[in-house]
Amino acid sequence: MCLIVFDWQPDAAPHGERALLTLAANRDEFFRRDAEPMHWWTDAPGVLAGRDLTGGGTWLGVSRDGRFAALTNYRSPAELRADAPTRGTLVSAFLAGERMAPLDYLTRVAEQGHRYNGFNLLCGDFTRRELGWYGNRADTPPALLEAGVHGLSNSLLNTPWPKLVAQREALADLIHADEQPALDVLIDTLRDPRIANDDVLPSTGISIERERVLSAAFIETPEYGTRSTTALRVAPTSRGLALEIKERSDDDGSHRIVRPGHFERAFDFVIERSA
Repeated sequence: MCLIVFDWQPDAAPHGERALLTLAANRDEFFRRDAEPMHWWTDAPGVLAGRDLTGGGTWLGVSRDGRFAALTNYRSPAELRADAPTRGTLVSAFLAGERMAPLDYLTRVAEQGHRYNGFNLLCGDFTRRELGWYGNRADTPPALLEAGVHGLSNSLLNTPWPKLVAQREALADLIHADEQPALDVLIDTLRDPRIANDDVLPSTGISIERERVLSAAFIETPEYGTRSTTALRVAPTSRGLALEIKERSDDDGSHRIVRPGHFERAFDFVIERSA
């Protein structure tokens, strides 16, 4: 997962128009790396997520009881270690494991953060109205996020890379025009192939040609690109917290890659109340 923008409003009123969370995310990955699209997991029936078939984890998912987690890699090619544990299991462990408060889980992860290649991890519990972030290349400890529009790419939270700034502003504009924009609109907005100008590109240890290609929100190269786009909304209703999620991907479920992806899956449910 390489680009996430989201509007977090923990004080959203039960009968208001503003959602608790509005999120759009792109997963960028090598096409040769097999993955399952979003589905309910048979070995963890309460988890709804895609699945990386190489590492066994996932990049973004939710649970029936209101947990959420997502991950982006931190781009620092000089620091990559082939023997580091897979980062995707940090997401699946939060969703499928013993229920913990987001900050407690992130603090536990931080104790072992040095073992992993660079990452950013978002963990949330909608019933608690808590959403936290930890980056293992940051100088700060895990923290709960304040209300507002935020973004993650392949650097730390809200680092102003061109595509993050553009998509964060686009999300803010969408919510200003319609406090609960359609999930299809969120997906379409994030699938933007425009390349940033050279004078605003970050310098992350890769070639300028590669920096250009990766500066697009929607990435397309012969061997690597945006494999899926996910939109998520959680909104308070009279029935409780209603969750809607939609994924548009390049995989119809058979690992047959079709570019650009147009296979869609959508799910909605009311989050189970805590006992």
